[in-house]
Amino acid sequence: MSEAEHEVFSTALALPARERARLAHELLASLDDTTDPDAVEVWAAEIERRAREVQAGAPVEDWDAVRARLAERWRRR
Repeated sequence: MSEAEHEVFSTALALPARERARLAHELLASLDDTTDPDAVEVWAAEIERRAREVQAGAPVEDWDAVRARLAERWRRR
């Protein structure tokens, strides 16, 4: 490890855990230079499909309820 790398690493280790995790995520994401050429089209189709379901009367859930359910799920882990 070069001196510059060691300095960056030491500085990163001094960060709080949440900030280290965010930094690790961003560093890993920076390595992924692949793109999915179909992703935009596929997501647009999925959004359209879901919008049609809601317009047709499919049940929807309040965001506060979804958020509470997800928070509880993460607390149990």
